[in-house]
Amino acid sequence: MLKGKVAVVTGSTSGIGLGIARALAAQGADIMINGFGEPAAIENLRQEIATTHGVGVAFSGADLSKPADATELIEHATRELGRVDVLVNNAGVQYVSPVHEFPVERWHAVIAINLTAVFLTTRAALPQMFERDWGRIINIASVHGLVASVDKSAYVASKHGVVGLTKTVALETATTGITCNAICPGWVLTPLVQKQIDALAAREKLDPEEAKVKLLGEKQPSLEFTTPEQLGALAVFLCSDAAAQLNGVPLPVDGGWTAR
Repeated sequence: MLKGKVAVVTGSTSGIGLGIARALAAQGADIMINGFGEPAAIENLRQEIATTHGVGVAFSGADLSKPADATELIEHATRELGRVDVLVNNAGVQYVSPVHEFPVERWHAVIAINLTAVFLTTRAALPQMFERDWGRIINIASVHGLVASVDKSAYVASKHGVVGLTKTVALETATTGITCNAICPGWVLTPLVQKQIDALAAREKLDPEEAKVKLLGEKQPSLEFTTPEQLGALAVFLCSDAAAQLNGVPLPVDGGWTAR
């Protein structure tokens, strides 16, 4: 479906971003992956995606906390892969603290990566999407773009901002072939979350299944994790003709979290 298209996926060397990059590559898109990690491991990953799906795969180590890097990421993808048709803003960071104790520098860091970088990459990619009258911008927000949790002020504020930015871009592109939507996951089983399960199991002497249910039970009624593969399939759908009139929508993938 995406043969001849180029997708940039931020924060895609692991977790949700990697799941989405693989899903888009499986549909024929050339991919620009981005993130941090050991150079050898990233090169192996790049080659593996390219070989498995027969697509071009490039890598950028752009640090999205730096405004110049966020803009350069789009320029790099255009130089190396020829164009940018699909932009998936996935990179994100978290910091947990009560508001009255929240370090100001951590606030700025969360906002810079989770929100400002989304604005900058979108701003850089839109002109060429307008030229071709086609584009897909998919922002990985969070269930915390729709509801709040204690001690996560910067994360919740940034993700609410992403949802608002998504709606604005959708309105500004409404009469074109460009769409902008947000995916809002709840708990997703990534390596980082698996570490939380393991730590909870060790701390409270629970078996892995008990630890999983305890972690999910407070928020996610399904008591099951969303997978990166499921989010990848949703991203593919948002790139399809079937989703051409789906625009400016925050899509919760949260096992019923926001249905309460």
